[in-house]
Amino acid sequence: MSRYAFPPGGLPEAGADPQGRAIFTPAYALLPADTMRDIVTTPLPGWRMSRFWILARPMTGFAETFAQYAVEVAPGGGSDAPEPDRGAEAVLFVATGTGRLTIAGTAHALAPGSYAYLPPGSEWRLENTGPAPLGFHWIRKRYQPAPGTPPPEAFVTRDQDHAPIPMPISDKWATTRFVDPTDMAHDMHVNIVTFQPGGRIPFAETHNMEHGLYVLEGTARYLLNTDWVEVGPGDFMWLRAFCPQACIATGEGPFRYLLYKDMNRHPELVLP
Repeated sequence: MSRYAFPPGGLPEAGADPQGRAIFTPAYALLPADTMRDIVTTPLPGWRMSRFWILARPMTGFAETFAQYAVEVAPGGGSDAPEPDRGAEAVLFVATGTGRLTIAGTAHALAPGSYAYLPPGSEWRLENTGPAPLGFHWIRKRYQPAPGTPPPEAFVTRDQDHAPIPMPISDKWATTRFVDPTDMAHDMHVNIVTFQPGGRIPFAETHNMEHGLYVLEGTARYLLNTDWVEVGPGDFMWLRAFCPQACIATGEGPFRYLLYKDMNRHPELVLP
């Protein structure tokens, strides 16, 4: 049974050592789980009894295509108008608790492992229907149309219903894909990557895609640009395009992370 990490909240001890593991560089950022405390949350318009850890946002000269939140909704809370940008698409992935997502009048029950894709212009609302907080990841991107291709349809599924697909070079490295990677309607993918103990990315990848990586479970040594860092449940890595990356899974169980990347579009050209 998979476990899904979520920000711990709470507050550190007053006398705790402020020297932490957080890193922000021109190539990448590492936001460890223990930086995601109560005092760095924010409320947002249109949401009731909810708080947000904004982990990534478009920043000129860094990663510019997406925003990523961890959202905690108290029992009875939620939103009837969650998305302020009609041009934004989204993926929701539930880590803890239960809720109800309604898309164009159709209700879907949410539980840990639930995954929803919401195309631009979607009419949706969300509420916590359970006795405990509902925790989910919300990834937003401004949709980039493709000529002659309509936007994707909304769908709701579960991590548990998709078998990870092994990579060609190793059965210890696999990806859970929720959409067909050759479907040109989709301009972003949010997948779950799984490494079994000892699994690795055996070279330093560099590519034009931006990444948000939220560690759902397990531990690893992860190469970010020129630095090897130790990462574990609840840590978030934010990579700009072409930042070298590699991974070596450690520990006795799987290492899994939720992965955002922009896909299937020409780079936008900006005139001087």
